[in-house]
Amino acid sequence: MPTGRALRLVSLVVLVGWLVLPLIPLGIWSVARGWRFPDLLPPTLTFDAWRYALSPTSGVLQSLGVTTAVALAATTLAILIGVPAGRALGLRRFPGKRLVELLVLAPAIVPGIAVVFGLHEVFLALGLTGTIPGVILVHLIPTLPYMILVMAGIFARFDTALEDQARSLGATPVQVFRHVTLPAILPGILVGGLFAFLISWSQYILTLVIGGGRVQTLPLLLFSFATSGRNDVTGAITLIYVLPGVLILALAARHLTGRGPALAAGGRL
Repeated sequence: MPTGRALRLVSLVVLVGWLVLPLIPLGIWSVARGWRFPDLLPPTLTFDAWRYALSPTSGVLQSLGVTTAVALAATTLAILIGVPAGRALGLRRFPGKRLVELLVLAPAIVPGIAVVFGLHEVFLALGLTGTIPGVILVHLIPTLPYMILVMAGIFARFDTALEDQARSLGATPVQVFRHVTLPAILPGILVGGLFAFLISWSQYILTLVIGGGRVQTLPLLLFSFATSGRNDVTGAITLIYVLPGVLILALAARHLTGRGPALAAGGRL
């Protein structure tokens, strides 16, 4: 086996192990009825925790729906704002561009807890605290920088001459975007959207403060069970919590490891 291929195989095994191994104890806990040291495995297995987690009384399915809706909405808004903002940063040179880039990066650098309480006053004045729209808007703070930076990198390699050629042939702006621009930047949108979705999906502090406990997402519910000592239910909820992220990452893996996503000069990728 060639050295390069062997290194890739070893790296893949290490990565899979890094991701999967921490989930094994959680999986065991989710079907355990008591598991104490020094037992290697729990003496009794049961699916009671799963039955409870999937029942209407636990609130898991409702929280899963809220979490999914919030993450999808925040991702959609991040894409709608991030694509034109990324185009401006990637293609245009203007005074103060470095300052704008720093301001875009700031939410990703500054810890969320450092700004969330100031934001709470603003959202309170706007009547957005304790509401799903308020939670969606506050999730833009950590998600938007990643979307803008990804799209800025994509547009930095984009050849606008291709759009000029399409317009010279009579294409309308909508046709230019649909047939020229969108196919070139679509992998970047998918990758940026993936990061935005996962970041929104995992938000705890912002959701807790702005949602005020009224918007019950899965991270909040998971923390509640984890602190109550219900290890079996916590294990079941954790596996439900990580499953969508794993599926999304698997579906988008080819865009993370594929060739360059934007069309460069001369038709090269």
